[in-house]
Amino acid sequence: EARKEVLLVLSGVNSESQRQIAESFGIRVVVLPQMPSPGKNPWRALRFLWGLIGGYFQSVREIADFRPDAVLGMGSFASLPVLLAARRERIAIYLHDGNARIGKANRKLSRFADFLGTALPPVNAASLSCPFEEVGMPVRPELLDFQQITREEAIQRLKERYGCKLEPEKKVLLVFGGSQGAATINSVIPVALRQWNHPDLQVIHLTGPRKFEEVSRFYEQLTTNVLLLPSCDAMELVYSAADLVIARAGGSTLAELALFGCPSVLVPYPYAAENHQWDNACAFVEAGAAITVPNAELTPERVVTILQDYEDHPDVWLQRGARALSMAKPDASRKMLEKMFGKSEKENLYEYRSAGRSEAEV
Repeated sequence: EARKEVLLVLSGVNSESQRQIAESFGIRVVVLPQMPSPGKNPWRALRFLWGLIGGYFQSVREIADFRPDAVLGMGSFASLPVLLAARRERIAIYLHDGNARIGKANRKLSRFADFLGTALPPVNAASLSCPFEEVGMPVRPELLDFQQITREEAIQRLKERYGCKLEPEKKVLLVFGGSQGAATINSVIPVALRQWNHPDLQVIHLTGPRKFEEVSRFYEQLTTNVLLLPSCDAMELVYSAADLVIARAGGSTLAELALFGCPSVLVPYPYAAENHQWDNACAFVEAGAAITVPNAELTPERVVTILQDYEDHPDVWLQRGARALSMAKPDASRKMLEKMFGKSEKENLYEYRSAGRSEAEV
């Protein structure tokens, strides 16, 4: 009987909140010591080394107890302790990278890996030392469950959930800058909307928990229907309601935009490691699924120009949404698991016999 156990190993500033989510699904969780990227700061390098050593020995103990068939690293140096422990125990190592530019950690770790799955076509594939394939970015199952919800249903559920006044006959602009918000997006968009002042445009703006009060003041004099939230645990509803999205270009965000076929204006976070969000955005631009605006060039005037273009050329933007949808990979999780575990021995044996090969050759 196939084992279906999962051990989730976490390291980072959000580990405790992630632990609570995982444990609510019955997943066993281990939290390793925090291990920041070493960088050039001696203090950070010391904390990295301390976290690496402590995390490595803890991972060795956990792996010896759990006896996994494979270990999957999801990128960043935080995965280094458990992957080194897996290598010591001769356990198959698999990697996944959520960005178009494969990160430094995955590039280095690829020499020990059996396979690396990518979310987007990699721009630096030559730096990899293991087989790789674009499998897509795994997304939360609730997003997949609500993928087919109609726009009208989504707006009605948002009205019931938040008591807002969104109207299905008017266009909806969705604005967000990641889980913590984005200062440039938060400050520029409300000013642009005051300049635009279009009666048929509605806004859903997710500000980030620490920016809600500040952004609320920007919207005080705006007469447009606005649903302003610090965050949202029902992203399937806001994506389904949105006609146009302005957002950062993280790997998960792009996977979700594609899943819901949202045309978008991407504003890559300029301080992301190796500027990887720019490469992510370029993948969508090259596919005709989005336009991109550098963070420094996001001004109220630029946003007004984009909104005017959206009003003047709706078919062009609808086509961008369709191209985004064509990039969706809703079965990314399954594809990655198939790469890791493949088919059963019986299935492989049947295929070899069907191809005229003997059992000895298998």
